[in-house]
Amino acid sequence: MSKIIDDLKYAGSHEWVSVDDNGIATVGISDHAQEALGDIVFVELPELGTNVNAKDEVAVVESVKAASDVYSPLTGEITEINDRLLDEPETVNLSPYDNGWFFKITISDEAELDELMDGDAYSDHCDNE
Repeated sequence: MSKIIDDLKYAGSHEWVSVDDNGIATVGISDHAQEALGDIVFVELPELGTNVNAKDEVAVVESVKAASDVYSPLTGEITEINDRLLDEPETVNLSPYDNGWFFKITISDEAELDELMDGDAYSDHCDNE
């Protein structure tokens, strides 16, 4: 059973979002997503300063099974990337919610947060896939 953290928001495409007090969102892929992918061997991250829209493809994760796009769940500017994943992509498998985050984004439209799922809704979403 995949771990789902209740105080995070989730996109239907399996990204999680944590928002700090300054309106900066940290984004990664869920435990469910990393389990489905299997052993992750490569991560391509977005460029700093890139402005993205919600649902834009912004990163790529490759595993021994498949390659998958990572989407931005929110509109805003990429302000930080997790360089560690470039040398240690397996960090996503080991710690998807802590050390395995992909990027941080300054949120342009906080109303988009209301379109994301809470933990219970995301759990139902995963069960119905």
